[in-house]
Amino acid sequence: MLIIIYDALQLILGVVYGVMIVHIIMSWLINFQVLNLHQPLVSQIWYGLNRLLEPLYNRIRRFLPDTGTLDLAPLVALLIVILLTNSVLPTVFGLR
Repeated sequence: MLIIIYDALQLILGVVYGVMIVHIIMSWLINFQVLNLHQPLVSQIWYGLNRLLEPLYNRIRRFLPDTGTLDLAPLVALLIVILLTNSVLPTVFGLR
């Protein structure tokens, strides 16, 4: 039973990781004007990803110092997901 819960949590964290990577890459492409938010598909994907991830990022931003235009919340969130996936979950479930 525990292995099923572990696998489910690994899957959820894997999906979150993928969504965050897509969001980060898409933000770079938008900032370098490779993608245009005036295109309907691009704007729908962008705003959908923002609605998914902004609650998570806002909680992290409360603890981070103000760095001006440089937003470190996605990087910190990505590091937390990697840490949970590779260290915390295997330790909690006794796989290490």
